[in-house]
Amino acid sequence: MSGVVHTSTAELFLVGQDASNMMGNPAGVCYPTSTAEVQEAVRWARSKGMAFIARGAGTGLAGGAIPTAGSLVICLTKMNNIRSVDVHRRAAWVEPGVLNADLSRHTSRHGLHFAPDPSSQQSCTIGGNVANNSGGPHCLSEGVTSAHILALEVVLPSGEVCILDAENSLFDLRGAFIGSEGMFGIATAIEVRLVQNPPHVSTMVVGFASVHEGAMAVSAIIASGIIPSALEMMDAPITRAVEEYVHAGFPLDAAAMLIVEIDGLEHSVSDGTRQVKDIVLRFGATSFKVAQSAAERALIWKGRKTAFGAIARIQPNYYLHDTVVPRKKLAEVLSQVSAIATEEQLQVMNVFHAGDGNLHPILMFDKRVEGVMDRVHRAGSEIVRVSLEAGGVLSGEHGIGLEKRDFMRWMFTENDLLFQQKLRAAFDPEGISNPHKVLPRGSGCADASSIPPGSWM
Repeated sequence: MSGVVHTSTAELFLVGQDASNMMGNPAGVCYPTSTAEVQEAVRWARSKGMAFIARGAGTGLAGGAIPTAGSLVICLTKMNNIRSVDVHRRAAWVEPGVLNADLSRHTSRHGLHFAPDPSSQQSCTIGGNVANNSGGPHCLSEGVTSAHILALEVVLPSGEVCILDAENSLFDLRGAFIGSEGMFGIATAIEVRLVQNPPHVSTMVVGFASVHEGAMAVSAIIASGIIPSALEMMDAPITRAVEEYVHAGFPLDAAAMLIVEIDGLEHSVSDGTRQVKDIVLRFGATSFKVAQSAAERALIWKGRKTAFGAIARIQPNYYLHDTVVPRKKLAEVLSQVSAIATEEQLQVMNVFHAGDGNLHPILMFDKRVEGVMDRVHRAGSEIVRVSLEAGGVLSGEHGIGLEKRDFMRWMFTENDLLFQQKLRAAFDPEGISNPHKVLPRGSGCADASSIPPGSWM
């Protein structure tokens, strides 16, 4: 291969991990700058009998970017060009290493932005958003990443390049590729859909005396026919931690806090704000505040999106799932999450996308404490179990990766898993593109039992 494969211990250590609590053991890493170089890297890995894995910024939390032992990491961070912006079509072609927030900053001059906005949007890449079908607070009304991708240029595991475009194809292979967590190949260029910046925005911060009242208010807002652009909830511990860190003016006497945002035309936003106020007061809101300026609104969202950074002041490590539960079960499941954490002697804080029931319970710990990881993983498994029993699903936006791979049988039948594997095999018959992720052992996929124990943990 004409490109350089790096094998230094330091570089392999860095690309051997993501934002999860797992560690991989790759054989090498390369940094392509073009589609042709990605194609060359894939063909080189195939010629050596190596698996390969695409990697971006490594902000994923489910171990999806953890390389299996002896694999080649194809790091796409140098492919970070915005190739073109078509203002009239409200579309742009970007490379996978473009940062999420950079794309919206670049298109803001045209009054446009990229709607999916994960909390890590200052550092996560568009390629990673595609791999995990990422969401974010403002996806309640706009939809997650799959609703904002028009076409993909892809290097398949065979080394071939193809365009996946739903508009000009009989089958929506673009839709199949989005959220495939790197198992179907590597996206080297992405045509994104851009949306117009809203003319008016109202951002509300609402305090409640209990999580139950806050959760009931969430259901009532949606039931009223209002679809906020964002509807987030934070419990008291995370609210206090964030307020001490950011000083956003959050209510410290509240057991639960909602951030409700409505956007659109002026009269519609004004009417929606009044309706939300009436609803939350009916459900016992103890405080209600509307941001009075763009700066105040930005500070509120800084508080919400730096929540994970705020907890570093309390404990050095954290672990979280992102299960989804029916909105009417929010209070019940949150109570169970608290009981699980207490049973395992762990601290827990909750900040999540309440509008669509996407939970983000944060288990805080110090991994240097002997035996703590066993307690953390037991708690994580129980959180998944109670979420599924409540009628929920495994993941809202973080993906399955390695973290939830072995929970897939809790949600899917063996026949379900077999057909998921058949779809994967249509793209990657040899199973060499990000192997051993998502599909559990013995489901027809390449068996992960051949990987040395601890190679990614």
